[in-house]
Amino acid sequence: MIFCSPVYRSPLGGITAASDGENLVGLWLEGQRYFCGTLSEPPVLKADLPVFLQTILWLDRYFSGEKPQPSDLPLCPSGSLFRRTVWRCLCEIPYGETVTYGAVAQKAAALLGRERLSAQAVGGAVGHNPISLIIPCHRVIGADGSLTGYAGGLDKKRWLLQWEKTGISSAFSHS
Repeated sequence: MIFCSPVYRSPLGGITAASDGENLVGLWLEGQRYFCGTLSEPPVLKADLPVFLQTILWLDRYFSGEKPQPSDLPLCPSGSLFRRTVWRCLCEIPYGETVTYGAVAQKAAALLGRERLSAQAVGGAVGHNPISLIIPCHRVIGADGSLTGYAGGLDKKRWLLQWEKTGISSAFSHS
């Protein structure tokens, strides 16, 4: 059975989390593309799961200016080995920093024992990240510094990068 949390109110709008009862399997911004897209069944509302309480604390810390880590929560995103590998790479991007799709492709290729992966394929995996914000897909930018796509919307990606003080203001003029 899959459970969903009540909507968390953030500076970005509503955020909904999903769990398998123990792990966080999804976290989506209101209006995000692929909202609940990785869930195998409609979720049942359940507010008191320990993982949801942990997620609320994580989000409270994040939106108060702290730097919680993805490893602070039990994450279990559903996807292919390729996508899970890309998402694992995203979890290693430090708060306040950005990396390019190409850099993520190189790291994921090494983890998968491949010579190379295309930045476009990595972009598809990044865009389908089911645990938005916590798995920090917003920290991935184009090779030219552009913000490129974001399933939650470029306005939210800009907000998150400014919140984290990434210092990539030049990227805002490319998008």
